[in-house]
Amino acid sequence: MPALSGLRAFSAMNIVFFHFFNPQWFGPFAPIVDSGYTSVSFFLLLSGFVLAYNYSDRAQKGQLKTKNFWIARVSRLYPIYLVALVVSVGMLMAEWRARSHAQFALGVILTPLMMQGWSPTLSTFWNTPAWTMCTEAFFYLIFPLVVLWKRPKHLGKLVALLLGLWCLGMVLPSLYLWFRPDGVLHVTRNTNGFWIRALKFTPPPHIPSFLFGIVLADVDALIPRAGGKRLLLAGVGLAGVVAMLYFGNHFPFPMMHDGLLMPMFGMTVLGLAGRNLIARFFGLAPLVAVGQASYCLYILHFNLWNLIHNHHVVARLGLARLDPWLSYAFLVLLAILAMKFIERPAQRAIKRRFGLEHGI
Repeated sequence: MPALSGLRAFSAMNIVFFHFFNPQWFGPFAPIVDSGYTSVSFFLLLSGFVLAYNYSDRAQKGQLKTKNFWIARVSRLYPIYLVALVVSVGMLMAEWRARSHAQFALGVILTPLMMQGWSPTLSTFWNTPAWTMCTEAFFYLIFPLVVLWKRPKHLGKLVALLLGLWCLGMVLPSLYLWFRPDGVLHVTRNTNGFWIRALKFTPPPHIPSFLFGIVLADVDALIPRAGGKRLLLAGVGLAGVVAMLYFGNHFPFPMMHDGLLMPMFGMTVLGLAGRNLIARFFGLAPLVAVGQASYCLYILHFNLWNLIHNHHVVARLGLARLDPWLSYAFLVLLAILAMKFIERPAQRAIKRRFGLEHGI
């Protein structure tokens, strides 16, 4: 489904733009970029969909070997994660100055183990976006059990289950808004209290999105790939996502961060998993290439951007007038190179080491 890779390209780039942007750079698109943090929720939902699409049938037949699945997932996730920590090692000096000695020591232990996300205080330690990999690793850990969950086969019941998971995903944000445990009346993306960090960065609040993606794969199996239904889903889903991102500042931030967009994300995924005009656009080769490197782009971009700008690389090349667009292009190029020369070779090497050359 190349269109989903193309969609990942847009989502990953919007996260990059979100972290490093000036509203003047994007003009009328600035509100959409300002809501770019929602792309993380999309990736977590898509993770559940893709895993269920690939492994659900095998798991139901007893053909999914848990150990092999975990090895395959680690081979995909960890090599470039480790490279990102090495690239980001300069951040440790800033962490040393900002943290107590005990917090620093704990962060240095938890982050290489992909466990920092379980601590709201340390979730963004060392490499800010890496908290997501803690959540993803947890999802990989529970997936072999979760995928055996007996789900309905009827489309209507599956849609009802999706609606239930959507509502479940908004329970914790609603409780946060009701009780305001951080004592903040107007919560924004810049709010930094302990409980909003727990809501944003720890794995449990994101479980409904992951389960939503798994159930979405069951719905996908019941809808023909070609035809007007997929095109309608893609059109409505994308239009809904763009509209909600554009007006994101008018919605409660805790709701936007995870649960609120689930139905729109789900319709978009189902639409682009089909064969239609919109899917063909998102399946264009340049978009697919960036989408395939989206994990490298996501995990590397934050501190690579800081390195590029702290060392004035663009200015030294005499190309400052082309920034920030040249810096964005550098990040994409470096992500593609990292995928080609680090991520994929390391993944193949690990699989060979454990006799998984042909996947699982």
